[in-house]
Amino acid sequence: MNDVRVLVVDDDFMVARIHSGYVARVPGFEVVAVAHGGADALAAVAELRPDLVLLDIYLPDMSGLEVLKSLNDVDVLMISAARDVATVREAMRGGAVNYLIKPFTAAALAERLRQYAETRRRLTAIGPQARQDDVDRLFGAPKQAAPMPKGLSRATCALVAEALRDAGGDLSAAEAAELTGLSRVSARRYLEHLCASGRAELHPRYGTAGRPEHRYRWLG
Repeated sequence: MNDVRVLVVDDDFMVARIHSGYVARVPGFEVVAVAHGGADALAAVAELRPDLVLLDIYLPDMSGLEVLKSLNDVDVLMISAARDVATVREAMRGGAVNYLIKPFTAAALAERLRQYAETRRRLTAIGPQARQDDVDRLFGAPKQAAPMPKGLSRATCALVAEALRDAGGDLSAAEAAELTGLSRVSARRYLEHLCASGRAELHPRYGTAGRPEHRYRWLG
């Protein structure tokens, strides 16, 4: 793919220069112009047809949100010191692909630019027609939960997890069995599954002799 062509819009000349430098350091991106007002930004978009606009909200002649609503066929990443939820919500409703709160580091901007580039790459790879799983990946839809091991149920696993979480410390398989009404063998299988899935951890307790007692602690 060709480099992503970026228009940087910020009323502060020095900040615009800094942000342009940040963009230029990310492979696959180039700054095609800088604008310091809303009208200039709209004119630059019409003339240069950039792929992405880094758009500040506080501009001298009009709000960046007004500019956002006036833009078509171009993606917009909002960059602003405004952090109130109403402004963020309006930016989302206006179609902004992301929102970065000032001040931010070069690394923070680079991460969002790479995310944007990856989304563009995926869209290009999909072709003219998208399947549901393609759309789910683009929009970050949650993955389906991994299947339970054979012989275990989600409902019972939730019961064991609740008992372990509410214990406030560690439990043995026998203690978990007593709390849940399960057999010790069944309770141990669920406890081991919780450990394997990262929600609990095993804490061996060593006595004076013999094998250590296996005890389990909730991690969440």
